[in-house]
Amino acid sequence: MLTDSIPAAIRYMLLSALGFALMAACVKAVGGYGIPVMEIVAARAIISLIISYVDVKRKRISVWGNNKPLLIARGAIGAVSLMVIYFAVTTLPLAEATILQYTYPAFTAVLALIFLKERIQLATIICIALSILGLLVMMRPGIETETSALPLLSVGAALLGALGSAAAYVIVRQLSRSEDGSVIIFYFPLIALPASLILLGDDFVMPNTEALILLIMVGIFTQVGQIGLTKAMAAESAGKATAYSYVQVIFSAILGIIFFAETPTFWTLMGGGLIITGALINALMKR
Repeated sequence: MLTDSIPAAIRYMLLSALGFALMAACVKAVGGYGIPVMEIVAARAIISLIISYVDVKRKRISVWGNNKPLLIARGAIGAVSLMVIYFAVTTLPLAEATILQYTYPAFTAVLALIFLKERIQLATIICIALSILGLLVMMRPGIETETSALPLLSVGAALLGALGSAAAYVIVRQLSRSEDGSVIIFYFPLIALPASLILLGDDFVMPNTEALILLIMVGIFTQVGQIGLTKAMAAESAGKATAYSYVQVIFSAILGIIFFAETPTFWTLMGGGLIITGALINALMKR
């Protein structure tokens, strides 16, 4: 079979990218039914909480872990990141929202330098420069109104989500020295669920059948993405495996065209190309 000639890490990474792209598409679609962002976050958190709790219990370890303050911080940062990312997905074209999230390698490098004292390599410096340049290109207004600049609030939300993802990644690297991966994952929905319910307040909207199915699919596709990512990392070095995750941008662009009639603008293609190129250089050109 053709798939037998493709390395396992690549297959799993493509599965992960497709899973996360479908998750984002479902988030955008369910937002069209008038479901608030906090309700979408709560729905995903419920599914993730159940799955991660079962996984921790299967390993017969404590769900509370050892470094509780840092675990809570990871959960809180992850929850805030998810909220702003979902807001960006529901208010930006799918391709643009996905591309902006891939500025996270630049944020990760800076945070790792500050908190983990990790040296920034040349490849990472190039990544940061190209990410900034790509962002400026994407924000440049086009000649026609149809290609005008992206809304600043939504772009800011996407970048805040990328910063939060980077912070969570740095914390996870620190926690991995003393905590099981399933416990680290468990704390994310543990914090996200009550936080999203509090922020949702009286804005709850009873989903109809279609919206309910989409909410469930958000949780399912998230799990597919996480499983694919985990297996890919186990089968290949992190740099080589994550290089293939950027195909998610292509998946998101295709889904945006098919389901939301979104055509990426010239500036999106130019800026996105710079951002993805920088991220690939950072992943593949480490010493």
